[in-house]
Amino acid sequence: MTDGLNLCSSSKMQPIRDLIAKVAATNTTVLLRGESGVGKEVVARALHRASPRAQKQFLKVNCAALPGELLESELFGHEKGAFTGAYRQKPGKFEAADGGTLLLDEIGEMPLRLQAKLLHVLQDGEFSRVGGEKVIGTDVRLIASTNRDLEAAMRAHQFREDLYYRLNVIEIRIPPLRERREEIPGLLEDFRRRFNAQYGRAVEIPQDTVRVFLEYHWPGNIRELENAVKRIVVLGSARPVHQEILANLSRGARPVTPAAAVAAAVNPDAVISLKEIARQAARDAERVAIKEVLDRVHWNRAKAARLLQISYKALLYKIVQCGLVVQDEKEKEIIAS
Repeated sequence: MTDGLNLCSSSKMQPIRDLIAKVAATNTTVLLRGESGVGKEVVARALHRASPRAQKQFLKVNCAALPGELLESELFGHEKGAFTGAYRQKPGKFEAADGGTLLLDEIGEMPLRLQAKLLHVLQDGEFSRVGGEKVIGTDVRLIASTNRDLEAAMRAHQFREDLYYRLNVIEIRIPPLRERREEIPGLLEDFRRRFNAQYGRAVEIPQDTVRVFLEYHWPGNIRELENAVKRIVVLGSARPVHQEILANLSRGARPVTPAAAVAAAVNPDAVISLKEIARQAARDAERVAIKEVLDRVHWNRAKAARLLQISYKALLYKIVQCGLVVQDEKEKEIIAS
């Protein structure tokens, strides 16, 4: 979503720019870490542009978007007749990106069986297509990205330790947008110009909306900000989005001074309920967790329910309860059933 952005110039991003300058010319693998929507793909593209491979392909594969069998074919290709529906030979991304850069997004979602095959490619620089025996050499600079705790995944035997150390030669941690608030005005203007050009509009963003945006926590990070600006341009007005952000702020969707401290500042004699503080903190944490999982699986609610280990119906309740989306008619029917 943020393909067109350049690497932001905030002080928080300066160490990342310095690190890119140091490692871009090498072939070392890079592991990008950070919350969903922080701009990991932007950093990956900056690495590619600064490298000697800049004139070759930059390709991305989302490891969470495809089941294991299709992901294997997407990465390594397949031979004709390798499986039902394989009507022709198909090269994979490792072939297509030869001489260039391949970004494996959400690497933590890759099945263990494929992790072993990927490790072989990293070690030996060669692979075979699905259903084939021919060994194919590849010269690809690999970048992996994740918002998962890979160390915890290793302890749970969900991620291979040997692959982790192969990928994590250089680690770049990208801070969330709430720690880079000085970037928000520039990002707003970049998105505004892009979407105005895309939709043939001339929409402006009022300063009071910019101020509200600067206060907001942005749990979905740059991706959430981008979507907010897109809606402003499409609707032709900032007011609906402005009101929605204000409502989120009033629900405590950002880590500001605790509600108890605010209440005490306004009224020093106010009664402070520890139970209510705990309930509110739990609600806020639940909302952030659900939003992060939904973003990770591109709002595939069925998959999100499985990852959160709750029923699909319960997830729909939570989505509406947390105010993440407006409840549509189909979901109303499911909840009511």
